[in-house]
Amino acid sequence: MSESQRAAGRVASVMQEERVFPPPAEFSRRARIGSLADYRRLYDEAAADPGAFWDARARELPWITPYGRVLDWRPPHARWFADGRINASAVCLDHHVAAGRGGKTALVWVGEPTGERCVMTYAELLAEVCRLAAGLRSLGVGPGQVVSIYMPMTPELVIAMLACARIGAVHSVIFGGFSSEAIADRNHDAAAVAVITADGGWRRGAQLPLKANVDRALASPHHPPTTVKHVIVLERTGQAVEMVPGRDVWWRDLVSGQPTDLPPAAMDSEDPLFILYTSGSTGKPKGIKHTTAGYVLWAKTTAEWVFDLRDDDLFWCTADCGWITGHSYVTYGPLAAGASILIYEGAPNAPHEGRFWEIVEQERPTIFYTAPTAIRSFMKWGLQHVEGRDLSSLRLLGSVGEGINPEAWMWYHEKIGGGRCPIVDTWWQTETGGIMMSPLPGCTPTKPGSCTLPLPGVVPQIVDAAGDAVEQGEGGWLVITKPWPGMLRGVWGDEARFVDTYWSKVPGKYLAGDNARQDADGYYWIMGRIDDVLNVAGHRLSTIEIESALVSHPAVAEAAAVGRPHDVKGEAVAVFVTLRSGNPDDALKDALRKHVRQQIGALAVPDDIRFTASLPKTRSGKIMRRLLRDIAAGRETVGDTTTLEDYTVLANLRSNDE
Repeated sequence: MSESQRAAGRVASVMQEERVFPPPAEFSRRARIGSLADYRRLYDEAAADPGAFWDARARELPWITPYGRVLDWRPPHARWFADGRINASAVCLDHHVAAGRGGKTALVWVGEPTGERCVMTYAELLAEVCRLAAGLRSLGVGPGQVVSIYMPMTPELVIAMLACARIGAVHSVIFGGFSSEAIADRNHDAAAVAVITADGGWRRGAQLPLKANVDRALASPHHPPTTVKHVIVLERTGQAVEMVPGRDVWWRDLVSGQPTDLPPAAMDSEDPLFILYTSGSTGKPKGIKHTTAGYVLWAKTTAEWVFDLRDDDLFWCTADCGWITGHSYVTYGPLAAGASILIYEGAPNAPHEGRFWEIVEQERPTIFYTAPTAIRSFMKWGLQHVEGRDLSSLRLLGSVGEGINPEAWMWYHEKIGGGRCPIVDTWWQTETGGIMMSPLPGCTPTKPGSCTLPLPGVVPQIVDAAGDAVEQGEGGWLVITKPWPGMLRGVWGDEARFVDTYWSKVPGKYLAGDNARQDADGYYWIMGRIDDVLNVAGHRLSTIEIESALVSHPAVAEAAAVGRPHDVKGEAVAVFVTLRSGNPDDALKDALRKHVRQQIGALAVPDDIRFTASLPKTRSGKIMRRLLRDIAAGRETVGDTTTLEDYTVLANLRSNDE
């Protein structure tokens, strides 16, 4: 293999960050992991004897039947805690109630349009989960069968997930903003036997037609006859819906008279817990499969480590349960750890752009975990929505979903955290089940934009396209070299896709699909998806560095960099820019080009700069750069677009291009 081929996986990096923020003394005194020495001890223990390390933590779970072996690893297939039997809902609920903590607050919910509020204790949440689980069982839903959940962010969404887990049904949560065709695709692929939905949901003051979307999905002419036999409907908005006799049942009627103490089903450690679909650049979405014991242990342990959970915390993860963040850090992780969670039904800018900070002031959460795209939106909306709000309850901030640029990190640290709250910048994926790299707030000095160090049990490596380790400081493909309990167990119904996507390019190692580099301190920097690397005149450039340079300009709120074909250079740099101030004219384009040249160098100077009011994003807040590449190259959009939040953004970009 030639050196040019060997270097194909390497990415040039010039991003340097000299600012370092030590952990506050308060965290170092009280944290679960209170020093770098403690972290290194745990990390070394997990690396030296992973069986003993995870055995010690798994024994804290309420096993119905103890496991015989911690790990059976036959790449790419792992079996964790083989032959043990456990139930995820019992870990999250029964375990705490039995320990005398049934009166502790499990869930605080805030509704969107009217300021509705609900508080549920662990005992109350357990009772409602049992009632729905018994109702599902009365319909004939049983272990191994798939139940689709298409609901607004209400307490009933968490109840539905845990009720499925209680009877051993596999849940497939479909984000409430998806279209009927997206629902039909997922129902068909999973062979779902039931759908749990609501008449509607609230979003920015408008009613979403959730039940109507389900009806259209079940009647879709583009799919074979549906396997769905039952539709359970929660009454949320009161809008009129059609109820099909024999198929549809109101939630209230299904749970009426059902027992509040249904025993949990004894599930094998490796029985599927849920499927979660992620979009691919081509073809149908992938159904990522997670199993029971390893996933719950990973979600619980990482929640405790990263968020330094304490008994008096109120943990607000702003993610929807339609995404993996909502699975792991709204539902399973915090509840398995016995924490109190805050859930908000609505959008961050409805009824006004200070809504999140109003909720912080009213509900007093101590931990706030959100996405970089939300942080950049807060910056764009202005400090007037933050100033005057009492955010003093916050003690820890988190970032999730994609890399956070240093400018947004600093704003978050200073304006929301008041300079006193450490930030845990977390890297992980749907496939990993939970956080893989992150600062630990009691021990890790942080650098704006870096996810810092791997958690105990995570063994990463940066390699080139040949699978060989690159030198420190060089960018390359991020792989995970050892199994971990929360890892995906497959792609639902598609073993070949599982192997080809994650395990074939670097045999024996999990390919994360991200470019990364390590700095001189051993800190990891995520440099964007492998597909998002630009090859300009033979030099591979990271999109995130170009974007970070642009966002550091005072006029820019958000930016996305992509490549387009170029006859001479191979690829030209095209950027899409959303402004927070300034006029979108040629003078500003020149200023931005000079700014990128100064920040990075001439090679990264954009050939094309396009101003736009909004960028195309998924409903979890990630910029869909694949669509921007198509627009920059003048191509028609291909691949899956069901995760796109606002189709008008794409239409406006195309109209501006014509």
